[in-house]
Amino acid sequence: MADSNEMTINLVVLGKTQTGKSAAGNNLLGSSDFESHLSPSSVTTRCSLGRSGRILGLLRRNGCETALRVRVLDTPSYPHSALSKEHVRDTVRAALAHHFEEEGLHLALLVLRADLPLCPGESDDTVQLIQELLGPTWKDFTAVLLTHADKAGEAGYSEETYLHSASSNLLSLLSLVQHKYIFLDNHNTVTKEERNIVLRKLLNFIRKNNYQVLLKHSKE
Repeated sequence: MADSNEMTINLVVLGKTQTGKSAAGNNLLGSSDFESHLSPSSVTTRCSLGRSGRILGLLRRNGCETALRVRVLDTPSYPHSALSKEHVRDTVRAALAHHFEEEGLHLALLVLRADLPLCPGESDDTVQLIQELLGPTWKDFTAVLLTHADKAGEAGYSEETYLHSASSNLLSLLSLVQHKYIFLDNHNTVTKEERNIVLRKLLNFIRKNNYQVLLKHSKE
């Protein structure tokens, strides 16, 4: 963030197998950096960082237009079909420290599927991972991404009616993270307008959090 005319937001996507983590990361970046496809086993086996180009038209600071850059850390699913929980946890922790120790992490994005009901205990593993990675203030730095929202829409649900019918487990989770949630379609390619809507919502979460970051360590 040294350039006053440019701001970078740092994000990590976390979730279970086949929730659409990597696809969500690609949508946020406007790229195809992360491998994403249907598979009977977990696709992502290591952490990788994707970077967007300069995005204009979304941010103004001190009366001036500011270019936005997005960095997304994609992670193996948790739980994983082939890797132990301990391995995934240690791998993600090391990657967060490596990539975000200078600028810090703005948000962890807990990825869930909007087209599947959230059953009791289903998100507990990932929530526990986020707590271990981010510490006691994790709720302030976590938002929920509800992927496959287009399928919920095809079934006749608007965002409002979906939440009205959602399970108590999902509603409790959304309450925990102070109702920071975003619905995301599962198209392979999203339009610039669709992407900008999502990025504006993320920026709003970050702004309400006073642009605070986690995991930042001074090298001085």
